[in-house]
Amino acid sequence: MNPLYQLVTKGNIMKLKIIVHEAEEGGYWAEVPSLPGCATQGDSFEELLHNLYEAIEGYLSVDYVQL
Repeated sequence: MNPLYQLVTKGNIMKLKIIVHEAEEGGYWAEVPSLPGCATQGDSFEELLHNLYEAIEGYLSVDYVQL
């Protein structure tokens, strides 16, 4: 599997290295080394990719607080 995927958000492209593993109990799990603690799993590869987009989006989201 190609460990490099492109995340496209609002016209910008961010390339992240993704490490995908086959889970012992079936399915897959993946981690994003450049985003510590960012990992997810899925029963199928398609579900894993969907979950990865959500995990990365959540990791990179920023909450704005008015000071």
